[in-house]
Amino acid sequence: MTKGENVSHTPAGKPLKPPEPSFTKPLHQTVLDQKLSVCSKLCFAIGGAPNQVAGSATAFFLQIYLLDVAQINPFQASMVLFIGKAWGAVSDPVVGFFITKSKWTRIGRLMPWMVGCTPFVVVSYFYLWFVPPFTNGRFIWYLGFYCLYQTLITCFHVPYSALTMFLSPDQKERDSATAYRMTMEVLGTLVGAAIQGQIVASAHTLKNCPQHNMSASHLGNGSGAEIVKRIVHSQDFLSHAEMYMIAAGVIGGVFLICTVVMFLGVKERDDPYISKTEKQIPFHKGFILVMRHGPYLTLTAAFLFISVAIQLVQSNFVLFCTHAVDLRDHFQNIVLTILVSAVVSIPLWQWFLERFGKKKAAFCGITWIMPFTVMLVFIPNLVVAYVVAVSSGLSVAASLLLPWSMLPDVVDDFRLANPCCKGYEAIFYSFYVFFTKFAAGISLGVSTLCLEFAGYDTGACRQPAQVAYTLKLLIGAAPVAFIVTGLLILLLYPISEDVRLRNKLCLEELQKQSCISSRTLEDLSNP
Repeated sequence: MTKGENVSHTPAGKPLKPPEPSFTKPLHQTVLDQKLSVCSKLCFAIGGAPNQVAGSATAFFLQIYLLDVAQINPFQASMVLFIGKAWGAVSDPVVGFFITKSKWTRIGRLMPWMVGCTPFVVVSYFYLWFVPPFTNGRFIWYLGFYCLYQTLITCFHVPYSALTMFLSPDQKERDSATAYRMTMEVLGTLVGAAIQGQIVASAHTLKNCPQHNMSASHLGNGSGAEIVKRIVHSQDFLSHAEMYMIAAGVIGGVFLICTVVMFLGVKERDDPYISKTEKQIPFHKGFILVMRHGPYLTLTAAFLFISVAIQLVQSNFVLFCTHAVDLRDHFQNIVLTILVSAVVSIPLWQWFLERFGKKKAAFCGITWIMPFTVMLVFIPNLVVAYVVAVSSGLSVAASLLLPWSMLPDVVDDFRLANPCCKGYEAIFYSFYVFFTKFAAGISLGVSTLCLEFAGYDTGACRQPAQVAYTLKLLIGAAPVAFIVTGLLILLLYPISEDVRLRNKLCLEELQKQSCISSRTLEDLSNP
């Protein structure tokens, strides 16, 4: 052997022949392998839309549906919302565990989960909006189907979120796919609110109210008030329930179509950074490593508070417009304005984060909503409502885009810190959703209980002044406090643009080393 000759070694130190001729690909071929077509990005994005279509309908309308159409009391409604969200939160890490144990199939490791659970998601979603003929067991009915729906939608959403890491090893391509996804998901949120809002809006207008209020506080506490309420409810109850069922059927059809499009247009790739001969470490050890990863904990904690703020606004907005500011005839159009603004502004935030960085984009985008929600509380007129809607859409878009764009950077950082770990992307995504869902469930349950304590009268067209005051707090002060807390935590997020660029270069080198190792071992096993 001549001096200075390049020789490859195994981990044991034995010399091997130079591996370059047996594995190297031309540079342009490697780049093309990492590129995603516009069609693939669109199909991937369409796959995420149905979850947001259904999620938008439940976020904006499930609370008022349970109170005014299903007519369960506020305490029971709060239990349905809280336990359902908590159940969904617990389902996330459980599903993430089973995904890490899933084996590769002809259509991938994640795709079978999404395709297999879709029909069951549609059925459970439909029955969530079905009013059973009995009255005494309705709480159990809605609690059971909401928990079932949360479990099944988790089986779809966790693998779909983790799929981002298996579209391409290139950060720029993943960010681009995430922007497509967020645009389509906000559009899905818009479609869900539009379908649900336009179909069921007439169930919550003043046309369905008598000239005088139906609450006991206005009619007196005698049996006459109760008789009048029953007469009105019996006349409109069936038509209102049918409106919600029609909307559920339409949304279920959208879910099926979008899942088929994603299945036909997206190709799942195996992990490019780990050698195929690398053994997977036990789940509990991988979980401990993930939970000790500082950037992940910081990002999750920050967006936990921010997502709770957005959830509070979403879940109480229809009630706020109906009972606090007398905009019940306009709420569906105001909701659509918020979501149209969010759809249009997604490309703006994608350009902003590429130009100025993701952390700056998060601060600029999310702080925008605070002064405008407070403005609507203090200046409750129609013109201000539409101005607030347009402005709030910018923040909604940022709050949706940024966490899912930053989470792959955290996974990349973890890969560099723990190169031996394989297949634990689902832990990152499932536990992120777990924490945000659990916190949202607590906040929604507490907010509904606040309405109970304020004296919310189920089915009444007008509510006491304390209810209006409580709704103003839930729309204004509470979200602002949560957003400020989340942004203060986000200040500690350590992955700057310089760190992200360094991680990208290191991962490219790691990919080359993985390719060398795999090809060399193949050459040894096939002399």
